[in-house]
Amino acid sequence: MPRDIPVGNGQMLVTFDHQYQLRDLYFPHVGQENHVCGGPCRFGVHADLPHVRDRDRRRRRIAWTYDGWHIEQGYRQDTLATDVRLRHDEMALTMRCGEVVDFHRPVLVRRVEVYNEIDEPRTIQLYHHNDIRIFGSKVGDTAYYDPKLRMMVHYREKRYVMAGFFTDGELRLEEFATGNSGFGGAEGTWRDAEDGVLGGNPIAQGAVDSTIGITIDLPPASENNGRKVVYFVLGCGQSHDDLVKLHRFLHRETPQGVIDRTCDYWRLWCWANDWEFGDLEDDLIDLFRRSLLILRTQIDNNGAIIAANDSDIMQFSRDTYSYLWPRDGALVAYALDLAGYPEITRRFYQFCSKIIAEGGYFLHKYCPDGSPASSWHPWVVKGHTRLPIQEDETALVLWGLWQHYYRYRDIEFVRLMWASLIRPAGDFMARYIDPATGLPLPSYDLWEERWGVHAFTVGAVYGGLMAAHNFAICFGDKVRAREYLAAAQAVQKGFCKHMWSDDLDRFVRRVEPTDDARISRLTEQAVAGRHATLNHRNGGPVDLYVDEVLDSSMFGIYKFGLLPADDARVAKTMAAVAERLGVKTNVGGTARYEDDYYHRVTDDVQNVPGNPWFICTLWMADWQISHAEDAGQLAEALPVLRWVAEHALPSGVLAEQVHPQTNAPLSVSPLTWSHATLVGVMVEYVEKLAALRRPADPPRAAYRQHSRGATRIADTLLIDRQQAYDLTDPQAPRP
Repeated sequence: MPRDIPVGNGQMLVTFDHQYQLRDLYFPHVGQENHVCGGPCRFGVHADLPHVRDRDRRRRRIAWTYDGWHIEQGYRQDTLATDVRLRHDEMALTMRCGEVVDFHRPVLVRRVEVYNEIDEPRTIQLYHHNDIRIFGSKVGDTAYYDPKLRMMVHYREKRYVMAGFFTDGELRLEEFATGNSGFGGAEGTWRDAEDGVLGGNPIAQGAVDSTIGITIDLPPASENNGRKVVYFVLGCGQSHDDLVKLHRFLHRETPQGVIDRTCDYWRLWCWANDWEFGDLEDDLIDLFRRSLLILRTQIDNNGAIIAANDSDIMQFSRDTYSYLWPRDGALVAYALDLAGYPEITRRFYQFCSKIIAEGGYFLHKYCPDGSPASSWHPWVVKGHTRLPIQEDETALVLWGLWQHYYRYRDIEFVRLMWASLIRPAGDFMARYIDPATGLPLPSYDLWEERWGVHAFTVGAVYGGLMAAHNFAICFGDKVRAREYLAAAQAVQKGFCKHMWSDDLDRFVRRVEPTDDARISRLTEQAVAGRHATLNHRNGGPVDLYVDEVLDSSMFGIYKFGLLPADDARVAKTMAAVAERLGVKTNVGGTARYEDDYYHRVTDDVQNVPGNPWFICTLWMADWQISHAEDAGQLAEALPVLRWVAEHALPSGVLAEQVHPQTNAPLSVSPLTWSHATLVGVMVEYVEKLAALRRPADPPRAAYRQHSRGATRIADTLLIDRQQAYDLTDPQAPRP
């Protein structure tokens, strides 16, 4: 189930599903310690039904947001403030809700505007169910009503969560219940709300949940549109004292003040750079900004760029995407650098410098706190040593860091990376090479499925070695510069010799040496810090298994500089990818590779070689941009960008992949990599367009950092503050 509207601040992340149920609550790291873990935490209304009577009395019932509500979910423009509209015809009620996570403190504030649609006063109850699972499990938790805070508190060890309502200038919690949940058949205290009266049990221990409620007197529709405003707050801390401080903060700033200041902050963040979008349409520009904001919700403040935070994926594997993959992180950082956010990418590279292994490589993936994450890559296979890595992850961190430095020239920052990150990774890649082929030694592919030597990995390693070479020149290490360059040239030569197929008239996606004992011995030597000699056998006959399957990741052949985009062999390969991997349904898009099994929904592989992925589809636009020689050729990328906009969720969220027949999101949603790829491709498009229109000018960034945007922001904030969340006019102009 997709997470339609994530909100966060780099310390606290809250996600909601399409039924407006809170499903994930991460704190104190984005992606680590999910204190709801799928939940759901329900939100609902207990009210009379104006048109249904029992013995001349109106029937009353509760309606959670999944029960009879028509829901539209989105965001306020250029902010991380949600904008959710709900209508319940049977209850004759409308709600408009919006929440933020404060940009600095771990507290979520939701504004709830309730509208009475009949012309007589009514009394209703709002309920929020808190299915809290501290540290992700219902073991040893406590839930209790705190009379000093006037809020419901859940805690275990050093994790505290509080929840309450705020109205008429003060915190109010008129009803509450705590009880058992998820144990012994107990469904939870949300059942207690069905009669409109909570039991009031003040404390529960073990596997627990809680429900809180507040009574609202609604005026008739003819009076102030029948409107009443209430706020719901949810705060996190590592001690009870932290909750007390949040409590004071909420009273000082007020919930509306938190909303206003957070909206202001995200507009400042979003408009920090004044982009030039060329001929791109408004909906694409809006999706660009939305993607940047969604990207920020998935990045921890300590630098970890998390792949996705959608706990529903556990239904398939009992694990999540809530980890840092160095490859994904490097490509996300590259997109953020293109868009003008180097302060975020610097934290990422600092994070990488702390987690790199002593041998100069990155492991499979990492937790947001930097500890190694779960893995399915073995260290030994059939008695032979195997390094459980995806070498492209090591290579792309260096490639991305060079792109960062080339754009920003922050020599003081890169100087710190030379000894801790660049040199160890460069040394490793230079020795992790098969002397018989010149190719990198085998590792796992970017899809984490196959072991061998992959076209994408070869491209990444070449790009990483050339980045290391460039840095070595910058820092005056001539010996390493020559070593890195020789290794890169050997990789390039080996690739052209061993991974080109005359029969297919294109490159292949993978080769695999068949001499396991020799590869094991070379791996052990490389890990031990010993180099193979690249001379007598390089380019000679070797026994290789050849994998001829077409794979969209073969775009890495040109992307990282292994071969130029205008190389005829590259063009033939990418033409084959585009032809064979295009999804031939009404949904369209591009699959990962031929006969992709992951989340497969049909066996019609001729028309659906795999589900369409956003990143793979965008790689086709990247290809069009990279080899375009005039504006006409460049325009061939636009249909791909429009496809992405048309297949995003209404909120702008991009999943990993979509159903090839229904366009329903599949796997995780949002996927950080999807949004980053869109951002990167759009910036590359406008930069290429500018270069083609002004060929005599030096290359320019697609953004500028100056005060013009700040002036626009100041003017707009005044207007927006006046409107605030006064949503009586649904057509109120937006800035």
